[in-house]
Amino acid sequence: MTKVVTSGKTVEDAVRQGLSQLGVSRERVTVSVLEQPSKGFLGWLGVKKAKVELTLLSEPSPETTHAAEFHVSAQAPSSVGQALSEETGPVAQEAQMNTEAPSGHVDPYEEAVRFIRETAAGMGLDVKVDVRHRKDESTLDISGPSLGMLIGRRGQTLDALQYLTNIVANRHSDKFIRIVLDAEQFRARRQKTLEDLADRLANQAIRYGKEVVLEPMPSQERKLIHAKLQQHALVRTYSKGDEPNRRVVIAKK
Repeated sequence: MTKVVTSGKTVEDAVRQGLSQLGVSRERVTVSVLEQPSKGFLGWLGVKKAKVELTLLSEPSPETTHAAEFHVSAQAPSSVGQALSEETGPVAQEAQMNTEAPSGHVDPYEEAVRFIRETAAGMGLDVKVDVRHRKDESTLDISGPSLGMLIGRRGQTLDALQYLTNIVANRHSDKFIRIVLDAEQFRARRQKTLEDLADRLANQAIRYGKEVVLEPMPSQERKLIHAKLQQHALVRTYSKGDEPNRRVVIAKK
């Protein structure tokens, strides 16, 4: 056996397995990294292991006494898992990439669609993405089976994917564009849920004469609550706290 391909959680793990299979020391091989590991979407979906190829040298090289030479293959586009393992951290690092100059002759919406489809594929989903352009924003409608995983609890996964999709698209645009992701009309259903909640809690604030503090919400959902009660004759709303724990308060006027 002169060549072996192995995988592991890290490159070093994969190399160790290859050396064990070949039964040689590291000085007797050259290593090519075929795939870098990724943590997967939100840290657990679509996890990828490192994959390496070890090639046995004809004889030990006297000049090589430490690590074998690494030839890293051209890396495929980063999976969403590498950027989204945590909402603060890797995402912030990915956001810094938004300052790069846009690539020439690349449609940002095509890149956004490709990114979404690749992300969904990493989650085991086959989806279709339709683009609808409006004056100030564009909506990318995702359709396909079993989209609950892509939407997540109260849309948290969809919101995170939307954030990264905007980063990807704007890396290929010379002007700022705003993209909204929707799946199975989740946005409209969520808006109706929040507006009903606003009405119900406003009545509660009026009945008991006490402030009602909602659970923490992302900014777009807080805006929906504020907008729903903006013209209310008997209550007012305001936000308090710091992100990500900022929340809406409904108070009697």
